Amino acid sequence: MTNRALAHSEALRLLGGVSLGRIAFTIDALPTIRPTNHIVDDGVVIVRGHRGVDLELKAAADKVVAYSADVIDPCTYVGWCVTLTGIALLIDHPSDRADLPTVVRPWGTHEQSYVIRIEPEVVTGFELLERPGELSAKAR
Repeated sequence: MTNRALAHSEALRLLGGVSLGRIAFTIDALPTIRPTNHIVDDGVVIVRGHRGVDLELKAAADKVVAYSADVIDPCTYVGWCVTLTGIALLIDHPSDRADLPTVVRPWGTHEQSYVIRIEPEVVTGFELLERPGELSAKAR
């Protein structure tokens, strides 16, 4: 198994090709990781939430956060992982989010009431590759 670093644009393209990821932030100085759905719009990650269940996620606003998503085959371990770090900006006024894409599918039946916008400052990613002729132990 080898890995290859992904270029910034390739990492964002892969991230934009999936809809689920994880956001990591702090609450009272303790790390918190939440699964969430997202879209990538012009290099910016957009996460939608709703009042009530996602109050914890709303606490990520105006903080440095990490966002990560991956696609890794459980048998061969071939795939990719992308992580970005940036400031999470809360956009909760309807007029401020009118021009943002509305294609983030909500979890459950709750109306989406705010947007977390993450402008990446650091984007890293890697692709996990099998060497030619190599078969992972799980796939044997």
